[in-house]
Amino acid sequence: MLRWALLALVGVAVLGAIAIGTLYYVIVPNLPDVETLRTVELQEPMHVYARDGRLIAQFGEMRRYPVKIDEVPERLKQSFIAIEDARFYEHHGVDYKGVARAVWLLATTSDKRVPGGSTITQQVARQFFLDSEYSYMRKLREMLLAMRMERELSKDEILELYLNKSFFGHRSYGIGAAAQFYYGKPLDQLDLDEMASLAGIPKFPSSGNPLSNPERARERRDYILQRMEELGFVSAAEAAAARAVPMHAAAHEPPIEVYVPYVAEMVRQEMVARYGAEALTQGYKVTTTIDPVLQAAADKAIRDGLSTYDRRHGWHGVEQHFELAADEDAKAAGKRLRSVPAQADLLPAVVLSAGAGRATLALRSGEVVEITAQNTYGKSDPGSLLKRGDLVRVRQTPVETEPAEVPEGLPQPPPSYTYALDQLPRAQAALVSLEPIDGALRALSGGFSFAGNEFNRATQARRQPGSSFKPFVYAAAMDKGFNPASIVLDAPVVFKQRNGKVWRPQNDSGNFAGPMRLREAIVQSRNLVSVRLLDAIGVDYARRYISNFGFEESQLPPNLSMSLGSASLTPLSVARGYAVFANGGYRITPWFIDEIRDRNDAVVFKEQPARACPSCGIGGNAASVSQVVDGFNLGPATPSAPKPEATPADDDTADVDPDAPRAPRAIDNRVAYQIISMLRDVVRRGTGTAARVLGREDVGGKTGSTNDHRDAWFSGVGGPYVTTVWVGRDNFQSLGRREYGGKAALPIWIDYMRVALEGQPIAQNTPPDGMIRVSVSATGQLLPDGSGGLTEWIKAEDLDRMQTFVDYGADEEPAEESFDIF
Repeated sequence: MLRWALLALVGVAVLGAIAIGTLYYVIVPNLPDVETLRTVELQEPMHVYARDGRLIAQFGEMRRYPVKIDEVPERLKQSFIAIEDARFYEHHGVDYKGVARAVWLLATTSDKRVPGGSTITQQVARQFFLDSEYSYMRKLREMLLAMRMERELSKDEILELYLNKSFFGHRSYGIGAAAQFYYGKPLDQLDLDEMASLAGIPKFPSSGNPLSNPERARERRDYILQRMEELGFVSAAEAAAARAVPMHAAAHEPPIEVYVPYVAEMVRQEMVARYGAEALTQGYKVTTTIDPVLQAAADKAIRDGLSTYDRRHGWHGVEQHFELAADEDAKAAGKRLRSVPAQADLLPAVVLSAGAGRATLALRSGEVVEITAQNTYGKSDPGSLLKRGDLVRVRQTPVETEPAEVPEGLPQPPPSYTYALDQLPRAQAALVSLEPIDGALRALSGGFSFAGNEFNRATQARRQPGSSFKPFVYAAAMDKGFNPASIVLDAPVVFKQRNGKVWRPQNDSGNFAGPMRLREAIVQSRNLVSVRLLDAIGVDYARRYISNFGFEESQLPPNLSMSLGSASLTPLSVARGYAVFANGGYRITPWFIDEIRDRNDAVVFKEQPARACPSCGIGGNAASVSQVVDGFNLGPATPSAPKPEATPADDDTADVDPDAPRAPRAIDNRVAYQIISMLRDVVRRGTGTAARVLGREDVGGKTGSTNDHRDAWFSGVGGPYVTTVWVGRDNFQSLGRREYGGKAALPIWIDYMRVALEGQPIAQNTPPDGMIRVSVSATGQLLPDGSGGLTEWIKAEDLDRMQTFVDYGADEEPAEESFDIF
């Protein structure tokens, strides 16, 4: 019996060895190469920064900040070892004592899944190479992988992988992200209780983290502290002191230091276009050209300007109405606002009651605020505007008080606020501000609130620029031999269209001034002069010439309506066009990404923008240009030569770095000088006189309005910036009676430029070489030198062509189709 029993036992052992050996040789060749763990790239979010390094945005589903093992405090390592794998530094990947304990529990209990048996090394193997299937075969593969990892990697390398890969709840992956999210601290500043709390999260990351279930997290923390004491990692006194600390974790989101959501989204789209969807998870650090001070000024100018516009047109009603139950209190009503975002500084609120002289409203938090006639829109009786269940907006304003005297170490009491009834403006606005010398974007706002509508009106909205387009027509005429003193007739004119209808363009004022100088015509924004001017130089020629400013020729109407701004253009493209005037005649390409660094802080892209050369002559050399999409510079492309008509002669480049990328010349720098001179007069005594409040002689620009006041514009220059502002409605409805560019858009431009120009030197507009100073009469007649009159600078070759009056065929009937637009 004994002999047979021994033989049976040996047989079973041999069969078991054969089975294990077979499994080993079947499984091992198919195991992944653990050497790849040395170069593994963990998913990291993409960070976007302003030009001064302040954070604009963070993209990516995961929060992760990988750390090196030598950056992890010793006690933080011990916290994880105490709870996850006390024999980590003793076993070779598999803890056989733990395995035996797990097998015993499986044999003696009815549980299908038992704790124990998985070392930290096995968990790393599972996290990187295996799925979550629960089977004996997967467990065997996990154990074999763990043993291989222990042969290939050091203990510290394995622990580093574990700490960086583990999930800690709330989209936080890795101990670095967990410490920042729950405690707002780097690892070296964590206290013992915080370390133990973090070590307890990976076991139950969703249901046991300190925010979702603080009581369960506290119990696990205290158990970890007990284990650390048992293992000799901490003293009994240290463990007791840490257990006495209340749970104090809180959500610490990365602080967004510069709020530029429209630009952040532009960066996200561009990075995905360049590097694919994985760009958001590769740890890229993108530095933009945005100036935080100017961006804040742009956002505030738009909010204030649209609010002022809206108040001119009165209360237009509530956004929505909820049918509240009779017993619905403020907390229940506030829950209805969870999907209603705050926009700018306007918070959503639900009306709980409204009566004579006052109304009570519930905020999203359930807080109740009271509105009286004193802080109601237009100081009206809130009872006449609101009823229970209405969704409205309130403006929150902090109450300025002296800091309270509180004992040292205790926080200041939360600030108090006042609330006023307000409303979302019906109009929208966009602002683009860039440096004309190279096209660097310094501020961009695509609307009143990105939370309310992500549509970027600065780059995506194509609207008619109205009279703000006239400087481009005037520039084309100057290139043809006209000058600011040239006389053009401001009188009625009729054009017959191909369909037999007639077009009778009108001045907005309804009157006519007769023969007038071009400088006066642009100052007064005379429509009929622009129409006659375009008719004189030819539509086809003007379209070709104006395309040199960066506009697509196909987007310019092939008829006389182009003179009145009937093209559909984005605010960005208009700002780009005005930059040509400001930089001496060069076509720049706007850009907003300055530098891209990878996860290792190595530079993978650095913008080399093509720059204008104001000191150069009237010609222009070919420059290496960049790929342009939607008007933005997206990186190097193949060199191309400028159009022949854009390069009348070669430059004198002696004072220019020959290796620096050069922007191609768009127009004669003498024409650029003349247009800037005229735009400054628009501010001094024309439709833009409100901008004189800035007190600078270098400020110039042009207003723009379209039929029925659907669009209001102001584009202008000042100091080192070109800025364009558009105001209108997304549904193309009228802004209202007399809402011209000078009334709706110019105040926004002024408020922004007041901040942008602070401390900036006055930009000079010096006549370039090849110009002659002449004296002319008020009627444009050339006067002898020294005889007084008005001073003008003209191109030298235009001197012989100056004349007192020109009739440009007003009675002819051109064949161009025209639109009814002023």
